[in-house]
Amino acid sequence: MMDWLEYRKELVGRIGEIGKLSPDTLAGYQTLSKAGQKTGHLDAKTRELIALAVSVTTRCDGCITVHTGEALKHGASREEIAEALGVAVALNAGAAMVYSARVLDAVSEHSAAQAG
Repeated sequence: MMDWLEYRKELVGRIGEIGKLSPDTLAGYQTLSKAGQKTGHLDAKTRELIALAVSVTTRCDGCITVHTGEALKHGASREEIAEALGVAVALNAGAAMVYSARVLDAVSEHSAAQAG
């Protein structure tokens, strides 16, 4: 398994390098990251639980290490994190079902074209 704390430290350093090379890119990312905090509709823990589920669906290790630390900092329990991850698993399975239906649709269309 990965050393998540070391990875986070290394990642922050590399992102700092990107910020030096392209400050507007980093500033834009930071603006997007902070946008949800300004509305106040969701508390920080809920936002971090959502971020963890999305981290799994997008397969982003950097997101996982950052948002795990933040979720714990905002009081998320292991059980709450596991429930959020269950949502990610279900959505990935759901997406696979939707795309499976698309494949069958493509099979029908290709079959009809080859038969015609």
